[in-house]
Parts: sequence; structure tokens; C-alpha cells
Amino acid sequence: MTDSLPLLKGTLDVLVLKALAWAPMHGFEIASWLENKSSGSFDVDDGALYYALHRMEERGLIASEWRLTENNRRARYYKIRPAGRTHLRAEGANLARYARALTEILSASG
Repeated sequence: MTDSLPLLKGTLDVLVLKALAWAPMHGFEIASWLENKSSGSFDVDDGALYYALHRMEERGLIASEWRLTENNRRARYYKIRPAGRTHLRAEGANLARYARALTEILSASG
């Protein structure tokens, strides 16, 4: 397994929204999805994740409801709202553009 990379400021919200674009999830599922999709490169801090979820819910990007997990435990499930999809498209495109520019600079020779 590779060493975890720190998340750059402003990326956690976009990554969480991307996870929720697939399906409603509870916090542990979101963290696991991000770790899995990043091949272990992103190990999201629980405190940072729940703070981001609360902040995004206040902004109307996501909604939540209490449900039972597969293990019959109560958990708060989060789902993306239309405003969250709009935010994901805009900020996701900006982050992708940033990553391409960064890759071009770091792979430049000379």
C-alpha cells in the first residue's frame, strides 16, 4: 500500500460529492469509497469528513436522513442534491484543469 497523500484545500467537498453522485452513502462508506478509488492514496480524516458533510448540508449541496445499515445499525445517509451536482460539475472541471496544468509543468524537461 502507498503512503497516504494529504488532500489539497478545497478538494474534499468535490471528492465527497463525486462519491455521492454514485449513490447515497453514510460517512464510513464515503471514506471507504474515496480510499478505494484512490488506490489507498487518500485516507480521509473522520473529523474533516464529518465537518465537510455538515458544511455541505448547510449549503444545500447534500441532504441526509437516518437509515439502517446492512448491519442493522442506525447511520446518517447523505445524498447529493441538484445544487451539489452543479457544484460538482463546475469545481470538478476546475480541479481537472488544475491537475492537467500541474502535470504539464512537472513533466516538462529542460
